[in-house]
Amino acid sequence: MMEGFVALYIFMLAAVTGYEIISKVPVILHTPLMSGSNFIHGIVLVGAMVAMGHAETTTQTVIGFIAVVLAAGNAVGGYVVTERMLEMFKSSNSNNKDKKEG
Repeated sequence: MMEGFVALYIFMLAAVTGYEIISKVPVILHTPLMSGSNFIHGIVLVGAMVAMGHAETTTQTVIGFIAVVLAAGNAVGGYVVTERMLEMFKSSNSNNKDKKEG
């Protein structure tokens, strides 16, 4: 039973720390920081898969599956936002050149 309280404590500590760090970041830096931290989403996905792999009951399996789906969506969304951000920095000349060739 104590392991559950320790896990809950770590989760709450991580949530508060994450909120405090992100709330201090200027709005203009959110997208570059997110694109630079996409690897963290992959780590969360691996953690969710490990948790689901250790599930013993149906409830734990369902919660693990939901965690895997949400973590995968988070990882994919991070890369989609990064791609859109990188598109904004391409010069208009290179876009016109690509359209003429295609």
